[in-house]
Amino acid sequence: MKIVLRDDVENLGRKGDVVDVADGYARNYLVPRGLAMKATKGVVAQAEAMRRNRAARDARDREAAQTAAATLAGARLEITARAGEGGKLFGSVTSTDIAEALQARHGLTVDRRRIALAEPLKELGDVEVSVQLHPEVSATLTVAVVAG
Repeated sequence: MKIVLRDDVENLGRKGDVVDVADGYARNYLVPRGLAMKATKGVVAQAEAMRRNRAARDARDREAAQTAAATLAGARLEITARAGEGGKLFGSVTSTDIAEALQARHGLTVDRRRIALAEPLKELGDVEVSVQLHPEVSATLTVAVVAG
């Protein structure tokens, strides 16, 4: 059965895509949950409009991410943390702390899950951190953990 997706469905397609699925999958799962509708001539035209809107939105998002990446390229972000002897922190600096510092200092809202931090920072010093701003755009910045 040919259907038009009304929302992104993992392992199937994105909003506005026309896909061919098994009749039972469409009737029993996709359509009742509002994820898809049967592909008719009018619906296919509507799906084309959805795809055009999605492409325009993706282009805007990519452009904004590239602008943000240019801002972050080579940037140094200082985070103050309490530390004991030998530079060991009382606690740690997490991706949430980095996201909050980016928001406060650069005005960039970044989801903490987009910050590539293998494990929380537990020592003073500089660390290179990668931030995934868009599926096609990432930036690397230096996070400096200083005693405070």
